[in-house]
Amino acid sequence: MSAFDGRIVHLPFYIADVSTAGQIYVPVPDDAEGDIVEIRSALNGAIGTADAVLTAKIGGTAVTGGAITIAYTSSAAGDTDVCRPTAARTVAAGDAIEIETNGASTNTVPVFGIISIRR
Repeated sequence: MSAFDGRIVHLPFYIADVSTAGQIYVPVPDDAEGDIVEIRSALNGAIGTADAVLTAKIGGTAVTGGAITIAYTSSAAGDTDVCRPTAARTVAAGDAIEIETNGASTNTVPVFGIISIRR
């Protein structure tokens, strides 16, 4: 993705504990309709035991290619991961993008992320 593209809207998200199974929902504003082209995450500490997997969903349907695996091996604050969805990725104003964590890892660690949408 280019450094600047006026057609790209970035929606931030935050998960307080990537090691606890659950989901957060990111609202899609009026000016952000389009296709999810990238999802990035940044880990804020080391996780243990197993990889944490973040899965993006729209209306309960998984986004194709929309899962991020955060490896627990050698994990540390500042680790970043990315996925680039390929299908089932179109959002409309008023939708909510679900980011689900599988809760397989251990340690209470927050994750910040960005969902990039091409309008």
